[in-house]
Order: sequence, then C-alpha cells, then structure tokens
Amino acid sequence: MRLLQFLILALTISATDAAETRIRYPRQEAVTDSRSDYFLSLLELALAKTRRSHGDYLLEAAAVGMQQDRALDSLIRNRGVEVVWTITSREREQQLRPIRIPLEKGLYGCRVLLIRAGEQARFDAVQSLADLATLVAGQGHDWPDTTILRANGLHVETNSNYASSFQMLALGRFDYFPRGVSEAPAELRQHAELNLALERRLLLYYPSAMYFFVNKDNDALAKRLEAGLRRALADGSFDALFRQHPAMREALSLLNQPDRRLLRLHNPLLPEQTPLADKTLWLAPSQEPKQSISPDNRAAIKKPPIQEPVAEGQYPSG
Repeated sequence: MRLLQFLILALTISATDAAETRIRYPRQEAVTDSRSDYFLSLLELALAKTRRSHGDYLLEAAAVGMQQDRALDSLIRNRGVEVVWTITSREREQQLRPIRIPLEKGLYGCRVLLIRAGEQARFDAVQSLADLATLVAGQGHDWPDTTILRANGLHVETNSNYASSFQMLALGRFDYFPRGVSEAPAELRQHAELNLALERRLLLYYPSAMYFFVNKDNDALAKRLEAGLRRALADGSFDALFRQHPAMREALSLLNQPDRRLLRLHNPLLPEQTPLADKTLWLAPSQEPKQSISPDNRAAIKKPPIQEPVAEGQYPSG
C-alpha cells in the first residue's frame, strides 16, 4: 500500500513538473526601460493561448540584466534565457530559431529621429538620403540597423551602451538617433532632462520584422509560441493588444502625420524566408517601393524614391 502511495505521489510530482515550462527572457538593465512591455504582454498572451494544449508555464526575467549581444549569446548557448525578441537578420536566423510572425506587424522598420531641441532647421533641409548622409546617426554597435543604415550610404557612429546613447546625442557625438515609432515617444519622456526633441518631417522605412527567437534545439517552445501567436491572430486578441497598447497607439499616431517625407531604405539583411507575402501578418501593406536605394545605385538617385505621405492606417510596405 505504501509503495502504491509512493508511486502515485511520484507520478503526480513528475506530471506537475512536466506540465510547467520555465521560460526566461532577458532582464532589462534599466528599470525605466519600457521597450519590453509590449513584447512581454504578447509573450504572455501566446503562452496563455496554449496553456490547455501545452501545459502550464512559469515566465520570469533572467537573473541579471543583459544587453542585446549578451542575451543572444546566452540563447545560442542555451544558458540563462529561453526566448528573446529582436529584429531578424540572416545571421540571427542561422544561429537561432525564429518564430516568423512579426510582433509589431512591420512597424519596427518605420523609424523617426531623435534630435537635439532647436535643431529642426537642419533636418528641414533634408530632401533625400544623400542629404541625410551629410549628418551623423547614432546606433548600437551590435544592432542590425547599423548595417542597414551604412548599406544605404548613411554615416553612423556606434555605441556599446543603449542607455548612454541619449547622453551622447545631447553632447553632440552624433546628430540624430533613429528610433522605432513605437520607441521614440517613451524614450523622449524618459530622458526629458536632456532637452531632446522628435524630428518632425522625416520617416525612414526599411522592411523589417521583430520576432521571438528560441534556441535552435528548442522545438517544443518554438511550436508552442507559433501556435499561441496564430491562435491570438485568429481570435483577434493579437490585434486588440496591438492597437490598445500605449506604445503602439503612439506609433500609429506618428505614422498618421501627413507631412512626413518618406525615405525608403534597402535592407540587405532581410532573410528570404520573411513572410512578406502573407498580408495578414502586417499592419496594412501598401504598394511595393518604386525604387530601392542600395550601395550600387544610390549615387544615381537625386531625389527620395517615394515622397508621398504615409496614408492613415497604413505603413510603407517593403
């Protein structure tokens, strides 16, 4: 009898352990950094949608704060984190397993500029990428965006620390800091003491996607996250979170400003497997770009490839 009770208890404990999946994500270095809020909400949504089919889960931050390169390295080594969210690239898709559902519906490739207050006139004179190339952008040293901007002929100064980038901009180390439309408003508020401003006339765009990534061998988590995201897309909860989250609402507001000049950039890092043809995954794709500027043809282009404003409820499609 005691043996039977022991076996039942052991099986119960084993089943409980198997049912609860521990999922760790990178801890932000700064407590004021709110960039992860939307992605954590979406991750929680995807896991909740699959609780019945895949079991319970424990979602928690990693033990220590991580910059992006350390988080990706930890995931590659399968140590410390089970999932990250980051912009895709060919290299990252070779090293890790992407869940190819764009978390921001493609908005991450829509970039506005943080500048020093009082310097808007310098950017009013920008009519093309060639004009913008006379100014210096600031970017993270390990960001794919750095490679993308340089591939389009733009001058980029790199920095190894995200938090210090705003101080560097304020001190004149570079002229502008391209930020995602979902990032810039909150970052301005968080760094109000630096007297920075949101540039009012330009919108950079390159086709891009922010994905969840897992270790290449973590087949179970990859399938679970894809299943959860697709269920959320199907029942409308993905779109509801997207449109109701404060960061996304501010992003859509920026895109709906009709007087912004659209400068399209080529993205040489975009994997061929990017599901651009699946229009259900993107916000509201418009026409293909009429002309892409790349290192081979940018010198021959004197004007921006497309200068029409971004239509309400749309973003430029690559």
